[in-house]
Amino acid sequence: QGQLVESGGGLVQPGGSLTLSCAASGFTVNIYSMSWYRQAPGKERELVARIVMAGGFTNYADSVKGRFTISRDNAMNTVTLQMNNVKPEDTAVYYCNAATWGPQYWGQGTQVSVSS
Repeated sequence: QGQLVESGGGLVQPGGSLTLSCAASGFTVNIYSMSWYRQAPGKERELVARIVMAGGFTNYADSVKGRFTISRDNAMNTVTLQMNNVKPEDTAVYYCNAATWGPQYWGQGTQVSVSS
């Protein structure tokens, strides 16, 4: 069974930077894309950024364009979300997602809090 392990969450001041990482292991099928979602208290889970593993095509939520960058390391099956110029509204639990041609997989989530 595939497993996703996230790391890198924490407390950061507005305008600061934070890097989230997600490592995929145990997959017996190809991963088509990996994504970061987030869910703030009282809100629905939303897509933050997605990257297609073959080719590197990316897409971002409008709210993070120009501030966040998603990248991948195919050899290591890892995905990184570089978060720059963070804002209080970026506060949420961030989840890593791996999409295959079959089921989707989710990580356990990592808390990101933006506050002064």
